[in-house]
Amino acid sequence: MTQTIAGRLQSMGVTLPKPATPVASYVGFVRQGDLVYVSGQLPFVGGKLTKTGLLGQDVTVEEGAEEARICAINLLAQVNKACEGDLERVVRCVRLGGFVASTPAFADHPKVINGASDFVGAVFGEKGAHARAAVGVAALPLNACVEVEGLFAVR
Repeated sequence: MTQTIAGRLQSMGVTLPKPATPVASYVGFVRQGDLVYVSGQLPFVGGKLTKTGLLGQDVTVEEGAEEARICAINLLAQVNKACEGDLERVVRCVRLGGFVASTPAFADHPKVINGASDFVGAVFGEKGAHARAAVGVAALPLNACVEVEGLFAVR
């Protein structure tokens, strides 16, 4: 028996939040044909960042991976809105882009963004296999430690 996406989320103890309101001049997602482009999502829970600072200084790799997972949950909240509340319409996660605020010497960006990738894979199964970038940056909005954007094919 194949479990639904909603069932997988429930079994993980994940309830999708209300999609975050953009903090600047952009929209949370754009649907163009069968593609949904999701703007970068920060690790907000209850309207507040869960962790701030730099990887390699203030935030551990494990904490960063958890922050990336939270970003992915917020990403799926946007996709859910784009799919009018039906994540079964997702055909595939095409790509994730991860940004890690870090010190110049930090080099474990992929391990941090695995938090988002592993979550998307667990939610969507084979449809969650995606291309990805994990990029180190000097700073992110609101001093967030991680940001994740995505591209999804939908029907």
